[in-house]
Amino acid sequence: MRHAKRNQRLSKPSDARAALLDGLVRSLVIHGQIQTTLARAKEASRLADRLVTMGKDGSIHARRRAFRVLQDRDLVGQLFADIAPRFGDVPGGYTRVLRLSLRRGDGAQKALLAFSRLPAAQPAAPAAAKAEKPSKGPSGPQKPSAPAEEPGKDKPKSFFEGLRDRWTKKKKGSGAVS
Repeated sequence: MRHAKRNQRLSKPSDARAALLDGLVRSLVIHGQIQTTLARAKEASRLADRLVTMGKDGSIHARRRAFRVLQDRDLVGQLFADIAPRFGDVPGGYTRVLRLSLRRGDGAQKALLAFSRLPAAQPAAPAAAKAEKPSKGPSGPQKPSAPAEEPGKDKPKSFFEGLRDRWTKKKKGSGAVS
């Protein structure tokens, strides 16, 4: 009997099952939604929800645990910087599984696994900026200039963006009396 066994075996040995689920979650973080079988989607949803919870925590330990699954520093950064902040006020249920049609070859139930909240929409450009046409220079049409970077927002420089600063602040602010 399978008492107290929470995960589905997916007809795979444990190492192959872990690799399959890690790959599904990696694709989910990259694309925002994936299409797979219903059983795989349900298991990957559980793992993805745990990763988003780690992303909301934001600690170094949580980043390292997420790296064990995602195996890519850019994806961990994307998880912690883009995906997890979308769910800051939600206590759970970060993914959804929608049933699709049956697979043609073997009749397996397909499903769509996606994050339940869409990414924040890009702010619309002012109407005056849209109305401007690029002027033609001596060497042909010129492209409009890129928007200026905000001085407060720096792009992450490494995997542990800003964590060194947090650590030094924590050490300095501990106020140990000697």
